[in-house]
Amino acid sequence: MWNKPTLKQLQKIPELYATERVKDKPIYMKFFIGGWTWYIAEIDHNNMDTMFGYVISPMTSEWGYVSLKELMGISHFGMEVDRDLHTVTPERPQKLSVLLKEDGQKDEIDGLFEG
Repeated sequence: MWNKPTLKQLQKIPELYATERVKDKPIYMKFFIGGWTWYIAEIDHNNMDTMFGYVISPMTSEWGYVSLKELMGISHFGMEVDRDLHTVTPERPQKLSVLLKEDGQKDEIDGLFEG
């Protein structure tokens, strides 16, 4: 993994379920490779591995859980998962809607925050 997060950075992400009632969740880390992007809102502070967030893939987009260790193990033709250091960091979280707009994902925004 390029730009692997430090333990100190991971500790700044809210505990699992801490933002459960927040509709437009703050995102603390963004990982990507190819057509896949993971927007991380929460992490399990007991294992610092299980993360909760929103994923956009070529097949679907959904809220769910992802393992940091699994992301670190992804490699495809020499490419590894990277962490965005410019638009979102644990020190500068951004609302998901802002990040989706910046990433050109308007269709995601339209359906995500209805109701």
